[in-house]
Amino acid sequence: MTAETAQTAPVTVRAARTSDVRAMRELIEPYVRRRILLGKELVTLFEAVQEFVVAERDGEIVGCGALHVLWEDLGEVRTIAVAEGVMGLGVGHRMLDALEQRALDLGLSRLFCLTFETEFFGRHGYVEVAEQVVSPEIFGELLRSIDGGVHEFLDLAHVKPNTLGNTRMLKRL
Repeated sequence: MTAETAQTAPVTVRAARTSDVRAMRELIEPYVRRRILLGKELVTLFEAVQEFVVAERDGEIVGCGALHVLWEDLGEVRTIAVAEGVMGLGVGHRMLDALEQRALDLGLSRLFCLTFETEFFGRHGYVEVAEQVVSPEIFGELLRSIDGGVHEFLDLAHVKPNTLGNTRMLKRL
């Protein structure tokens, strides 16, 4: 995609399909190499494809992001990645808006993220949180999850190397 096309072609945000997974992984990999996102195995992306939206421009996947439900009122925004050629053009904002709408459609009232991109999320109403955002009873239930992202949300010791430097942020919808 040329720079001119990137500036003028419309972006469509839609639910991800299995045929998008390899392109999603390619988008995510540069962020993994820079230690901004955790790496995901291809099988993990296929298993979670229903959680993802993609941004598409001229038939090319230029962004992806996921919404993972943690509890009845709480979800996590995960794995937002945008192609370098469209950074600064609002692609990430459009995907986050779509993920927030999905959260509302599911009945969620709070969204969590663990991020280095505090300015981006701050512009969308997310605020830093230091305290635990769930009750001790729900914390105990979430401990039973096998999902590594849930363990990051809970700030468990065994995931600390993956979360160093990240900021915990929360938004009330």
